[in-house]
Amino acid sequence: MNAPAAEETLVIAERRGRVGCITLNRPRALNALSLGMIRDITRALQAWKDDEGVLAVAIRGVNKEGPFGAFCAGGDIRFFHQAALAGDAALEDFFTEEYALNHLIHTYPKPYIAFMDGICMGGGMGISQGASLRIVTERSKLAMPETNIGLFPDVGGGYFLSRCAGHQGEYLALTGLMLGGKEALAAGLADGFIDSGRLAGLWASLERTPFENGASVERWCASHLSTTPATTLWPAKEVDRVFGLPGVPQIIAALETTDSDWARATAATLRQRSPLMLHVVLEQIRRARGMGLAEDLRMERDMVHRCFHLRPGAAGETVEGIRALAVDKDHAPKWNPARIEDVLPDQVAAFFESPWAADAHPLRDLG
Repeated sequence: MNAPAAEETLVIAERRGRVGCITLNRPRALNALSLGMIRDITRALQAWKDDEGVLAVAIRGVNKEGPFGAFCAGGDIRFFHQAALAGDAALEDFFTEEYALNHLIHTYPKPYIAFMDGICMGGGMGISQGASLRIVTERSKLAMPETNIGLFPDVGGGYFLSRCAGHQGEYLALTGLMLGGKEALAAGLADGFIDSGRLAGLWASLERTPFENGASVERWCASHLSTTPATTLWPAKEVDRVFGLPGVPQIIAALETTDSDWARATAATLRQRSPLMLHVVLEQIRRARGMGLAEDLRMERDMVHRCFHLRPGAAGETVEGIRALAVDKDHAPKWNPARIEDVLPDQVAAFFESPWAADAHPLRDLG
């Protein structure tokens, strides 16, 4: 499927000096990724990969006022909803090509520097967590909130969340907690902090600075950053105690019998999420902890296929979750099963059964 001509300007890829610069230019949608945008980013990265004139890559978003202010709100979930109901094959292409792009970024042979100013969620994390330098600001809002729409933290979320310290990965994956810039530093999901007012100057300097090699581009950017994290919003020992428990029923029981504001708020959040997907996500994070990146992405490709095909059309958790949040906006999803305690092991296991033989997997060629 060729990207419509109108989508060509949604990704601006240009060389500035010896740096390849990518600007996500879909501000009205908070730079949510379309299939055309994924293809444009991939084309630029592939073209620059072996171009000796490009030493490093930098990526940013724009908001309605201009450069920066929003990075990427994720994938285009309205498209997911429409395509799932219509049986549109482009939905399968979207996830295959998005995950291949995530892998390309994680394994890119040149410095890849992500300016994660403003909202950076879901697919936005997918195109930034593999960066060699992840830059945040006081306006950054990082999250993997997929359980809120009956999905799971994909785009390599199993890989990068499972590598957070202790059981923070389970906590962030299940709750979808939003982190500020310095909190992201504390969680290991960012590398450096800069005041947003300094971003334009740093970006402009990429063009006029006479860099010798890719490492010098990265060092230059890093020299402008603070690496002092904030105190985390959550009690680390409690997170490890609760989210290290064997299953979601035990986690929710521990929260609901703990007398603290944090436990009560966390329990209330989990009770709003898809019970089925909470179980699936806990299994995902724990499996991913022992996987390499390519193996994790193949697992997630299996899982996302199951999200849209285990139950047809509107009966699936993901389609229902998107309907409630973004289409009808009634914020009253009818989850099935309705309670955490009612989810059966077989319902969870089905998400991890690949629909493809290994030699036919859409991501079989990932290294």
